[in-house]
Order: sequence, then C-alpha cells, then structure tokens
Amino acid sequence: MTVGGDFYYPPYEFLDDDGRPTGYAVELTKAIAEVMGIKVKIRLGPWGKMRKELEEGKVDALQGMVYTDERQKNYDFTPPHAIIHQSIFHRKGDAPAPDMQSLSGKEVIIQNKGSIHDTFLNSGMNVTLIPTDTHASALRLLASGKHDYAVVANLPGQYLGKKLQLSNLVMSGTPIKSFRYCYAVKKGNVELLALLNEGLSILKNTGRHQKIYEKWFGVYEPKTIAWTLIIKTSLVVIIPLVLILAGVMYWNRTLKREVAIRTNEIYQQQQQLIQADKMSTLGIMASGVAHEINNPNSLVLLNTPIIKDAFEDMLPVMDEYYRYHPEFTLAGLDYDRLRDELPEIISEMLAGAKRIKGIVEDLKDYSRIEDTKDMAPIDINNIIDTSIRLVESHLKKATDNFKFIRGKELKPVMCNIQRIEQVIVNLLMNACQALTSRQQSVIISSYNSRDGASVIVQIQDQGAGIAPEHIGHLTDPFFTTKRNSGGTGLGLSVSANIVKEHSGTLTFESNAGRGSNVRLSIPVKEYPVSEKKVISCI
Repeated sequence: MTVGGDFYYPPYEFLDDDGRPTGYAVELTKAIAEVMGIKVKIRLGPWGKMRKELEEGKVDALQGMVYTDERQKNYDFTPPHAIIHQSIFHRKGDAPAPDMQSLSGKEVIIQNKGSIHDTFLNSGMNVTLIPTDTHASALRLLASGKHDYAVVANLPGQYLGKKLQLSNLVMSGTPIKSFRYCYAVKKGNVELLALLNEGLSILKNTGRHQKIYEKWFGVYEPKTIAWTLIIKTSLVVIIPLVLILAGVMYWNRTLKREVAIRTNEIYQQQQQLIQADKMSTLGIMASGVAHEINNPNSLVLLNTPIIKDAFEDMLPVMDEYYRYHPEFTLAGLDYDRLRDELPEIISEMLAGAKRIKGIVEDLKDYSRIEDTKDMAPIDINNIIDTSIRLVESHLKKATDNFKFIRGKELKPVMCNIQRIEQVIVNLLMNACQALTSRQQSVIISSYNSRDGASVIVQIQDQGAGIAPEHIGHLTDPFFTTKRNSGGTGLGLSVSANIVKEHSGTLTFESNAGRGSNVRLSIPVKEYPVSEKKVISCI
C-alpha cells in the first residue's frame, strides 16, 4: 500500500537532509507493515496535496491525520496513536493570546488544510486566516514581522523554533486545543482500516509502539537524576557475579526452569497467532463499532434514567398545573396522553440502548483470549446460533439465500466455546467472500455422524471455488489467495490448529467455479447419565 504524510511536520513526519521520509509516524508505519507482512511505500508532500491524493485514491492512507467530527464524514479513522496539542505563537514584545476568542479580528497564520484550519472555518469567528504549506513557513512568516499570530502544533512549533533559531517567537500560554492523531483512510475502506487497526493493536500490545514513541519524544521528557547512573553501573558489576554464583549452585534447577520458560513461550506464540486471526476477522465485522456505537450509547445509558427520574419528579407539579389548564400540551401532545406514554417511551429507549451494549459486549467476548483447557460439553447448535449472529450483517450483504439446517438430537461435544465459535465464524466469512452474486447460496448444517462418534458441522457455498493446486495448502500458515484484498493467510491455519486441539478434523472439497464444501468434525464425549449436563452458550 501507499501511505502519505506531511513532508515538514517534525518530529512526527518529515524529509531528512537526504530527502528520505523519517519521523515518529514514518517509523510506526514501517513497523505496522512489518508485523502485518505487507509492502508499504511512504510518500510525503505538502499537506493539502496529500489530503487531495487520498481523496483521489493516489494514496491508500494518511499516517497522521487529526480526527474531527467534520472529517469523519469523508474519512474513516483508526484509534489514536498520539495526541496533538495546538498552541498560539506570538512575537516577543507583542501581547500574548491566551485562547481562540482573543484572536478575533486578528490576522492568524495557519497550515493550509490542517486541523486548526478546519476548526477556524467551522467556528464562524471573525479571523483573517493566512494559510501556508508548512509549520516552518508559518513560523518564519510570523518571525519576519508579518501578521499577528501563528497557530501551529505544539511540538513541531517548539522543534522548528529551535532548529530555525527563531528566537523572537514565544508560545502564548498553554495549548488551546488537543486533537487525536490517527491513521485515516477513504470513507468505506473497511478492509484497509481493519488491517491498520490490527497492526496498531499488535504494536501497542507488544510494547513496540511505546518504544517508537519514546525514541522520538523521549527527548522532551525530564532527565533522571545522576545518581541512577551510579546504581546502574553497580548493578552491571554485581548482577553478573550473582548470576555466575547462582548458575554453579542451581544448575539443574536452571535447566528445568529454562525448559518451562521455552514451553510457555511456544504456548504464548500460539495464543498470539490465534488472537491475531480473531482480531483480523473482528476488525472486518466491527471496524469502528467501539467509537461509533459504544461511546454515544454510553451517554444514552447514562442520561436516560436521569430523564426518567426528572419526569417522575416533575409529575406532581405538572399534574397540579393540568388541573387548572386542561389544554396543557408538551411536545405537541396533550398532557394526559404524554403522561401515560412518555414513561413507556423512555423504558423502550433504555431497553434498546442496553441491547446495543449487549451486542458490543458479544463482540468483545469474541475477541478475548480463552484458555484452551477451558472445555465443557456443549450443544454445537448453540455455538452455530451465536456465530451466525456475529456475521449476520455480512451474510445479508453477501447473499439472499442463507440457510441453517439444524440437526436434531445432537450429542454433546467436549469443546471450548470461544475457540469453536472462532472456527465457524472464519468458515462462514470465507463462504461469504467466495460468492460472486447475491443469488448464490450459503448453507450450514449440523448432524451426528453415521457411527455416532462425532458431530459434523458442514458449510456449503456456491461461490468461486478453490483451484485444485491450492487445496493442499489451505491450512498452511500465511497461505492466502486474497492477499491483495487484505487476507493474512491465518484464518484456516489457526482454525485447523484449534480443531486439532479438540481431536477433530477439518476437510475441504471444492472445484474452481463450482463452490466449496467444508466439514468440521468434533468427537462426541460420552458421559454416564448422572453426569450429563450440556452448557448453553446463548
């Protein structure tokens, strides 16, 4: 993919003395490309030009765009990877401007098409804006004695002021506004957004994001006191001596501990692989759901009970008023009608908000890492029901002919609910992606095997099918025929490992152009009658 950015926005992103892209955001983008296994080209230029190139599809994403409600109409954003503070700069000897309102009637230099530019345009303030291509040109213009103030990002402003030796400029008080600094893609590009979300999540969870952040911004943090160097130096001498002594005295114990550590590392790597695949699928299904639904829904959940309590507290007053004013109306309705209907309306609003919260919680539960040893006897139909609910929107979007043929009197299987749910979700998503028209069907069915030793879940689609030479590689790690559309090659590999953990099998039948048939088989666990207890996952 091609990622764009500002060519002169240090230390976030800029061109070095040799004309090569560098900075915090550039290094972060390269790290995401590395962990996601993709090739990336980074192109930096004037900010206004780069925004236009994103809109025209010449670049796939911008690595550093400030989130605003207005921009949300045209772009989709990842969670923030930094916070940008905007400050007012003025010349020494001139009056400082402590806030935006104090800029009214002034000539203010800003970066063209930047976040503060958009803020002023939407504010309706009486300000004469002087757009420039870069923060550096804005500060130079102010230092030369032209115009009244400059509003630029805090860190780049301080960085450039020192580098360019603009000693006659000072910052007016504290920052006036803070913005979330995110990756941005063109509206509706959910696959690329999911890929960036996943890569950013991996970097944050592994601590790599923090290391990149500290590398570029640690210089602005307070220095530690000198005596810490003495302690560190002492430890460098003492620790090796202690380790050598411990190695002689506890050699056998160290070997056993090393074996345990290596075993745990292998287990953790497997957990991370499974989690990466889950988050990839989850990102496609629910990209932006936390920001777009959960946050505003929390306000509804918080405020609706207050509205209900307020209405109930006002009832005696309004009832008394209604006694003497029978024509009393509220919201265009007769009071006696609204008095009966409003509590029910509020209750319905609260119930709807709680249902939204429940759906979001289902998605969070799906993405949570589960212990492979946490198994119990389960009715497989319950897991299929949950999986269908998770991918329901994708099924509706992909086909008009989806069917679940529910098996009857299925024997319970011993399994981990979250793991088998993950397998079925992956298989259903693959079936949806294989379809080439809405008239083609996807059918999932469940039944006991003929010998009664296992329960079968079968997923059939009438999609494009799989080429014969690819059948044998479907469960190979990182093998995918959908690399250009964001495929990671982890879905079936992880699914096969999960099924293997459950002593089951995963088989594929397909012909190119004639659809596919996937069978998931899980062995039945027999229990004495007194011990039978099937867990529902609804």
